[in-house]
Amino acid sequence: MDRESLILTGFDLEPARVAGVARDGLPVEMAPEALERMALSRAVVETHVDENIPVYGLTTGLGPRVTHRLSRAEMAEFSELTVLARSTALGPALPRDQTRALLLVRLNGLLAGGAGASLEIADALARLLNRGLHPVVPSVGSVGASDLCQMAHLGLALLGEGEMEAGGRRLPAREALREAALEPLRLGPKDGLAICNASAATAGRAALVLHDAGGLLDLAQVAAALSMEGFRANTSPITAEAAAARPQPGQEYAAAGLRRLLDGGALLDPGAARRLQDPISLRCVSAVHGSLKAALDFLEPILDADLNGSADNPLVLFEEERIVSTGNFHTPALALGLDTLAMALAQAAALSVSRSVALLAERLSGLPGTLSPQGLSRSGMAPLLKTGEALLAEVRHLAQPVPHDLRWPADGVEDDITNAPLAARKAGDIVWRLRQILAIELMVAAQAVDLAEPPSLGRGTEIAHDLVRGVVDGLDEDRPLAPDVVALDTELLASGRLLSAIRQSVD
Repeated sequence: MDRESLILTGFDLEPARVAGVARDGLPVEMAPEALERMALSRAVVETHVDENIPVYGLTTGLGPRVTHRLSRAEMAEFSELTVLARSTALGPALPRDQTRALLLVRLNGLLAGGAGASLEIADALARLLNRGLHPVVPSVGSVGASDLCQMAHLGLALLGEGEMEAGGRRLPAREALREAALEPLRLGPKDGLAICNASAATAGRAALVLHDAGGLLDLAQVAAALSMEGFRANTSPITAEAAAARPQPGQEYAAAGLRRLLDGGALLDPGAARRLQDPISLRCVSAVHGSLKAALDFLEPILDADLNGSADNPLVLFEEERIVSTGNFHTPALALGLDTLAMALAQAAALSVSRSVALLAERLSGLPGTLSPQGLSRSGMAPLLKTGEALLAEVRHLAQPVPHDLRWPADGVEDDITNAPLAARKAGDIVWRLRQILAIELMVAAQAVDLAEPPSLGRGTEIAHDLVRGVVDGLDEDRPLAPDVVALDTELLASGRLLSAIRQSVD
């Protein structure tokens, strides 16, 4: 392969690597020891089939049909029927990056050895990733007690049914496989359940969200620091002593990051602040951004278990040559972690909008009202606040926790749901909106710096100001500002260019 491959072991997949495969097309390979683990696990499955040992979903039916014993002749057919019957997800197809994340996470889960799937299943998933073949998986159909009905659409494509996306074309799966010189699979006993009974769609989406949200924290820090420069804020709340006096999780981390961005500039000098006490949006940045850091830290180990653990039911314990029932497919912790992250992102978004408001208010900032050098005969940057508030309203709506009302499907057997997929979707939908909010703040803050004319900027804030000005001009006369917001987001924020430049010079 032209690029160095990601070697999958089943146990060390991280969100950044998920993003690399899902978005950058990083190729994958399967570690030999992982394939050996799969082979040992599969041997246990075959032994249970040969000896007709009662195992849920292997020698018995599923859900309320668990009391029905399958004959040997029925087992392979039952595996394919498991996929066909559960391909009931609806709605728009998952975007390409989420589909690739799903494929990667399920492949890594199979390599952990607990599924007992045939080696051909893992090989097929790796080939789909490396050849750019993406099953069309509808976005709605999982309640978080595994992504059963969504994952079935992956199995459907492997059988040559359903549809696939390849090279921007959506075509019948059998045709897509034929063009790639691949054959549809025949599923053996337990293979259908091994494909379906996983939370790979939710975990893959959550991995992309966690990866993106970590970058959003850093962007929020940069935007806040540049606003502090324009406001000439009091920096005593971010001193090491102040942050340590009430060491809330993440607060010292955020305060130290802000000091690094401002280091080398005049704002950290004694007496540089204009006011004795600033608005909360400036005074309490480290507390709010610290809570976002804490939310990221809370979600990380929860997600790690779903990226690298065996969430299968039943679970193959190949070293003990046993197959046992589990509840590992259930995702309450993941739902809680994603909801917590969404609320923390909403807090950061609210603070960003409030800082922009403070910079535009002459009585607070001491700068020309609306930040227009032409005076109050111009609208200046004030209209941007309406868009910022509209984005914030959407963010706060999306941050509401998912419902946890009990449902009673499968004849009362499946009597609890987590709605983790909805939590992942909502958190992901916040990402773009928060980036726009931060782009607005960066524009407002850069304009404030231009008007405040501080003696010197910090190393990090100077880079941020120069990069913003390299993309959008300062506001002299009123003009449409929406194209500037889009340009900032595209060229500096979403591209990673802003953070890359600052990390090289500051961290």
